[in-house]
Amino acid sequence: MARSKRAGQLTLLGRTDAKLPASPGDARLETFPNPAPNRNYRIHFETDDFTSVCPVTGQPDFARIDIDYVPDRLCVESKSLKFYLASYRNECAFNEAVTNRILDNFIKACAPREVIVTAQFSARGGIALTVRAEYPDGKGGRDNQ
Repeated sequence: MARSKRAGQLTLLGRTDAKLPASPGDARLETFPNPAPNRNYRIHFETDDFTSVCPVTGQPDFARIDIDYVPDRLCVESKSLKFYLASYRNECAFNEAVTNRILDNFIKACAPREVIVTAQFSARGGIALTVRAEYPDGKGGRDNQ
């Protein structure tokens, strides 16, 4: 099967010499054309291998990240997502900021019809934290009660 022009622009897929980006700012979410752009269907990514750093204590925060989205014209290539998420391992940020940054960068990369990023951070001090950010913004919150 011939590679599409857009698929030829993928820089990570099929390369064993690719190095993890040092930070999310250095990472790039790569995309390819949606093979079924006229259909609404969901794509689900999940990883239990996410780590960022608490900006106050400097301790690692471990999380399960789930990304569910309905693509429009573009789909996110999974290896680039893996590298992107791994780039947070030295990033100092609060859990809420990390989750919303992932959502913002995902939207910027592929302009999906909808996307939900759920980050389930492991318990520290006996309290676990889950952050869910979605696009378009879901109903709820103070103004919609």
